[in-house]
Amino acid sequence: MKQLSYNTLKEQGYDGYLLENAPERVLQFGEGNFLRAFVENFIDVMNETAGFNGKVVLCQPIANGLTDKINEQQGLYTLYLRGMQNGEKVNEKRVISCVSRCLNPYSDFQALLDCAKNPDLRFLVSNTTEAGIVYDPACKFEDEPQSSFPGKLTRFLYERYTLGLNGFIILSCELIDHNGQELKRCVEQYIKQWGLSAEFAQWVEKENIFCSTLVDRIVTGYPRAEAAQLCEQLGYQDDLIDTGEIFGFWVIEGPQSIKEEFPVDKAGLPILVVDDHTPYKQRKVRILNGAHTSMVLAAYLAGQDIVRNCMQDDVIRGFMEKTIYDEIIPTLTLPKEELTEFAAAVTDRFNNPFIDHALLSIALNSTAKWKARVLPSLKGYLNQFGKLPSCITFSFAAYIAFYHQGHTLTDTALLANRGETEYSIQDDRWVLEFYLEHKQDDAATLAKAVCANTKMWGEDLNELQGFADAVTAALEEIEQKGMYEAMKACL
Repeated sequence: MKQLSYNTLKEQGYDGYLLENAPERVLQFGEGNFLRAFVENFIDVMNETAGFNGKVVLCQPIANGLTDKINEQQGLYTLYLRGMQNGEKVNEKRVISCVSRCLNPYSDFQALLDCAKNPDLRFLVSNTTEAGIVYDPACKFEDEPQSSFPGKLTRFLYERYTLGLNGFIILSCELIDHNGQELKRCVEQYIKQWGLSAEFAQWVEKENIFCSTLVDRIVTGYPRAEAAQLCEQLGYQDDLIDTGEIFGFWVIEGPQSIKEEFPVDKAGLPILVVDDHTPYKQRKVRILNGAHTSMVLAAYLAGQDIVRNCMQDDVIRGFMEKTIYDEIIPTLTLPKEELTEFAAAVTDRFNNPFIDHALLSIALNSTAKWKARVLPSLKGYLNQFGKLPSCITFSFAAYIAFYHQGHTLTDTALLANRGETEYSIQDDRWVLEFYLEHKQDDAATLAKAVCANTKMWGEDLNELQGFADAVTAALEEIEQKGMYEAMKACL
């Protein structure tokens, strides 16, 4: 089969949307699966439906990456978005044609700086992983390239400034809180460290908009097991096939004027430009991530292994939905209609027939996850209604029960058993050691000890009125009835 290219598609008589030539209007730091299934998908749709007419030039953020493969295919790749939508199975295919090329600054740093000369360039996008937005004082102005992403960005902005051109709308997609403002803070540190002029610092402040953003789409990436079959169906060799769920949502914190240049509304995309992205971040963490964390440990001990199968079980699904609708949503600030619509989409997402999402993979580091994702809903409900939320309280007992099964500590995990099946509990070493030390505790002693561990929760949960007693009762019920029947009793 021929490699995917514009000529290959023309020879096949491809009748889908393609944009072969357009000005480069976006520079993107990051060429991996997530951005190509998220940002490029949205830009491709804006090109087709809203006249954005822009190409994206990708920049590989680390020394090893996909530059050569992307350039061999002229920036083209096939994207599959698959899942459940409004209860219906969906499998959408699209050839993405908004990418012009990919740069490797580690082999040609000047090519990156040359992008600053382009007056059409207006947007900078990044997803350099959670570790990407860091200030590394070892970075120097004269490095080619700078080791950190904020270092590269500062050098690039300075190049733009010296040319007397306009600044950028900067869309940070890294999975950290207030990502745009954190990136700006790093840039300001480099300006100071490198002794760059006050005039440049003022240009960065006035001519550039650093937007914090929230991104939401599960991207499953290159479908290794089915790639050969898909290429056979496509009729061309595509080494960059990307896959993700059909759901996608992007919240950009910034002025409404962004939409005059980034026509998301005209394209009908699930992208919001808002003054404050925090309520949407809270909604995602508390509903989507909170549902995962409050359900999966109980579901695993109840005999399930994959998220999708949990959605086929009336008890487990009922437990999850009661947790979301009765105990989490009432504590959030967004309009109820928006919250319930998002919650309905969560059920569809968990029911995705194309993703085998293992419960044990979600269970990784559950202590920190329960603190960040579920504890705020517990406290919010208690403050608002003056009583404990029953399902969330039970989920804490299920978390303890999951860890309490552990019996043997290895170098990497605490080994435990579910019936005849051995499983690994993976968490911080001190967490695993704590549970092993309390292996012989009865339910009441264990519940109080876990609640009292301020290193885990940042506070003593025994001080939440009635919480330790309720957790004890749930643990005893789990011991007597088994996890599944105890979950059923919550309904």
